[in-house]
Parts: sequence; structure tokens; C-alpha cells
Amino acid sequence: MLITSTSSLEAGQRLAKTIYTSSGSVLLAEGKELTVANIQRLQTLGVSQVYVQDPRTDDIEVADSVSDEVRNRAVRVVYEQFNSMVEARKWKRVVANPRLGREFRKVFEDILYDLQANKQVMLHLTQIYSTDNYLYSHSVNVGIYSAALGMALGLKRDQLIDLGIGAMLHDIGKTMVPLEILMKPGKLTDDEYNLMKEHSMFGYQLLKDIPDIPLLSAHCALQHHERLDGTGYPRGLKGNEVHLFGQIVGIADVYDALTSDRVYRKGYLPHEALEILFTSTGQFDAELIAKFRDNVAIYPLGLLVTLGTGERAVVVDINTKFPHRPIVRVLQDAAGSQLQTPYEVDLSSDLTASITDVEQIL
Repeated sequence: MLITSTSSLEAGQRLAKTIYTSSGSVLLAEGKELTVANIQRLQTLGVSQVYVQDPRTDDIEVADSVSDEVRNRAVRVVYEQFNSMVEARKWKRVVANPRLGREFRKVFEDILYDLQANKQVMLHLTQIYSTDNYLYSHSVNVGIYSAALGMALGLKRDQLIDLGIGAMLHDIGKTMVPLEILMKPGKLTDDEYNLMKEHSMFGYQLLKDIPDIPLLSAHCALQHHERLDGTGYPRGLKGNEVHLFGQIVGIADVYDALTSDRVYRKGYLPHEALEILFTSTGQFDAELIAKFRDNVAIYPLGLLVTLGTGERAVVVDINTKFPHRPIVRVLQDAAGSQLQTPYEVDLSSDLTASITDVEQIL
């Protein structure tokens, strides 16, 4: 399979991985032969890239770190709970849900089980969702990324559960923000941005009094926009004033936001997002970002890349010790001619070769 841009799709190509709606339902299933109407719909829904079948790479199996079943169940729980809060606010009913803590604990325990079962594998999230309301899938992604970083740091199970619940609920305060601001495709006005920034305090106030929601989990909502240099919000905390969980969720939140398709831009590739994090001088702990980088697939399987030689290749395997130097299969020579016999290069052992560019089409 290959990752390709939806703008380059052609009718007759087949999907190699299922695409989901923002609520976790199937939009287009794996193996679906695409039509012109399908392709136009994907583009309208903000899906910028998909996995497609390709005979040159049929042997590449992209195994996700969290199963589709578990992840989609988590997305549905977020969707249902967040929407119930929006409806409650609309009708001026009591917002708090006493079952919230138990439901999110159960779904995160399932996520943690999958992650711990695959802990020797680089974190690889391959599910593709439409961007009609990215809040739900984003919340689950941040929970998964936060848990992976927490595991890499050696946090105990109880700590991981508190962290994961807080990470999945970090944006719950956005249910108190008017939808026209939350979904606005253009730049927010100063007043709109100031209201949007209140979501972290809204989230904390919602969570702190709900049974079975640990106070540390509520602080993930409160602190995920705080920055070590004091430039964050809502309280402008500095250095160690920002709890470790707040720092972890902050990194996961920014990374997933950067790598996700949004209504106003397509997502950055993983290595580009990490470069942005590393260059955010003073805002994040460099050692935490390095630990995160060492446990996330920087170059996803199926990604098309250009080598320094001018040859074009696809990523076929990841070197866990050297994630920035994967194993690639060369498909085109430097002149752009298709190779009759593609061959593989392990960039961790062949130091004369390197990735100089990434592509979405070939």
C-alpha cells in the first residue's frame, strides 16, 4: 500500500485502509473501488491523503498501535459524551455526567492494553478520519500519544490511567465554546480567540467535581496550553509550575494538531511536526520531545520519499533504534523511470543515502 494525495486519486483505484467519519463510523471501507463521486466527497470532507493498493507494495502491512475496534469505540465515546454536553448547555440543563469518569476509564484501559501489547513497536496511528469535526478523533489521538510518552517515561499504570483520562478530556471545555467559533475556517478575531482560550478553564471547572475523574486528569485540561517559558494560558505558568502531565498533553496536543488535516490547511508530515516542536524554543522540554520522537514513527509505512541520489522510494519498515533512517524500497531511478526490479535500502546501515524530500504521489 501507498499513501497518496486525494487530489491525485483516479477512479478505479482501491482503498488499502478504511476511512472513518469524525464519529467513528465507516465512511469508505478498505478494498473499496473509488469512483469520481467518492473522490470528490473525500476532498469535500477535508481528507487530503489516503492509503491505496499498489502491486509494488502489496506486501507492506501497516499495523496500527491501537486496533480499529478499540480506537473507534473511544472516538464514539468522546462523540457521544461531548455532544451530550453541548445539548445540555443548549437547553440549559445540568452539564455534568456522573458516568463520565467510569466510561473514559474503561475506554482508556482498552487503549492502554493495546499499547502495552505492542510496546516494542514504534507508535503508528494510521486511521484516517474526515475533518467535519476533528475534535473527537483529536481527543483520542492525544490520549494515545500521551500514554505512549508516559510509558516511555516509565510511569506506573495508575499514573498512565490518570494521564490518559485527562488527555482524552483535555479539550472538553470546547463544548462550552460557540460552534461558530469552534468551526470557523478563517482567522479568529481577538474577541473570538480570547473566548476560545477560555476552554482550558471551562474544562477544568467541568471535570474537577465529576466523580471518578482524578484531580490530576482535570489539571490536564487546565494546563495543556501552559508553556515552560510562561507564554501559555490560562495562568502563564513557568518551568516546573507546569505539571509533567500538562507538559505531556501539551506536546501530544500540538503534535496531533500539526499532523491532522484541518478545515484551513492540510496536516504536516510527522517529521515536519517534530521539527516545529523542537524549534519552539523554551516552550517545551527538549528531553520530553526527544523521548516522544524516539517512540513515534517519524516516516510512516507507505510514505513516498526522495533520496539524496534523486531516486524515489517507499518506506517499508521502521528502524526502532534509528527512526529517522527507515528501510525503503526504491521504485524509480533518478531519471524518473520505473524500476523493473525494485530493491530495498536500509538507511540505518547505508549512511551514504538519506531522505531529502517526501511526496504524496508517484
